[in-house]
Amino acid sequence: MTKTFDILVIGSGLGGLVSALVLAKEGKSVCILEKNNQFGGNLQTFSRNKLIFDTGVHYLGGLSEGQNLCKYFTFLGIMQGLKLKKMNENGFDIITFDGDNIEYPHAQGYENFVEQLSKIFPEEKENLQRYVQEIQRVCNEFPRYNLVSGNRYNDELLYINAKDYIDSVTQNKKLQSVLSGTNYLYAGVAEKTPLYVHALTVNSYIQSAYRCIDGGSQITKLLIRELRKYNVEIHKHTEVTEFCFDENNELTAVKTKNNKKYSAKQFISNIEIRNTIRFAGEDKFKKSFVNRVHDLKPTIACFSVYLVLKPEKIKYFNHNFYHFKSSDSIWNTANYDEDSWANSYMLSCTASKKNPEFAESLTAIAYMNYDEIEQWENTSNTVADKHERGEDYENFKNRKAELFIRQLEKKIPNLRSCIQEIYTSTPLSYRDYIGGYKANMYGYEKDSHNPLKTIFSPKTKIPNLFVTGQTVNMHGILGVTIGAFVTCSEILGKEVIDKRLQSVL
Repeated sequence: MTKTFDILVIGSGLGGLVSALVLAKEGKSVCILEKNNQFGGNLQTFSRNKLIFDTGVHYLGGLSEGQNLCKYFTFLGIMQGLKLKKMNENGFDIITFDGDNIEYPHAQGYENFVEQLSKIFPEEKENLQRYVQEIQRVCNEFPRYNLVSGNRYNDELLYINAKDYIDSVTQNKKLQSVLSGTNYLYAGVAEKTPLYVHALTVNSYIQSAYRCIDGGSQITKLLIRELRKYNVEIHKHTEVTEFCFDENNELTAVKTKNNKKYSAKQFISNIEIRNTIRFAGEDKFKKSFVNRVHDLKPTIACFSVYLVLKPEKIKYFNHNFYHFKSSDSIWNTANYDEDSWANSYMLSCTASKKNPEFAESLTAIAYMNYDEIEQWENTSNTVADKHERGEDYENFKNRKAELFIRQLEKKIPNLRSCIQEIYTSTPLSYRDYIGGYKANMYGYEKDSHNPLKTIFSPKTKIPNLFVTGQTVNMHGILGVTIGAFVTCSEILGKEVIDKRLQSVL
């Protein structure tokens, strides 16, 4: 006899894990299905030369006592288990430009954020104060941002463009670029990205910024430890390929690649929304909804280099670099050619365990358009399903790594002599492990001209099917966590979630 769960979660990204845990804590019987060898989606890590590298989570915000992600993680029972290192309070993110020796800091704490940038832009202090006040105001408009639900935000807020707002704060072009300088965190597009995306992304880091010691996968492990306490079944190497409906057209089960069937009363899809539609069948949804999803534009993909360093060669820096060729290229870094590629990037490092004054590895990320790797898009290669992509692909990766390292050497002279090993990941690596459409970094582009097009309800036309994750809501650790609670609110009721979260307020 097939067991019927109360809740079946498809995909073990953060949204799926959090949703599963919230529902399990309410006494629901829950099962999670994951196609890969490792749980966690963007929280996945990998090991090379006995060092751990993050694939998606390089730092976290809002984890100091009393802050929102800290409260969410406390409710989930994982906060105390996290191993964290606080980043430089006077500059956790540093914005730099070619030909400009000044390092422009984003500091922790609103007052400190203003103070540190005011040292460089003394005449802009009032404008900086106005900026941080507006960032906080925008975030506070979103009820679940502060855990307990309140009145719905004003839709007009969704139509404010991020670049336009930042440009209105100050006439200083360089400061405009500095305030926009972490848009790698949301793949900002000048004419599209709404202010709320910028605000919800950067605000928690300004509150506090931390690195995960030994990688972001510890979040996954802690969540799974909690899930086990509630007898949640978790299966990896279990790829869902089909939704099953009964004679009354009700969703009753899913089938997997190995031809197993899992039955449930309710389902949460934490996978790419296009796949959710494909597995269920387009006829199960309104045609306008299907067309809307197919019209969505994915955010840009990326290429990463992971550098294992020789011992005691490069000093550890307790911040990230966001580097750009020029201060007027912040919003245009997705437009590149072969010669200009990787002249903007995000760079972070990991401290050596033997000698923390030095770095043991570097990770650098640059945007990459998916069409660069389209010739290999019909290949796949994961730990669970290993295949080689061929010599041309390896040559492509090596050529890109060489170009990237040349750019990095402008910031770190003699870098090449400090490298022990070089590893890379292309958009195909992210697509295969994370499952995003065309390897999108952060789901789909939000558009301040048509914001409602990219905001989805967790409820679907199929009464017992719900969705969660970055393709249907905000991206990032905080955004996806909040999205999971919103999804659970639709299943349990808003009042139940509010009552539970009161315990950590």
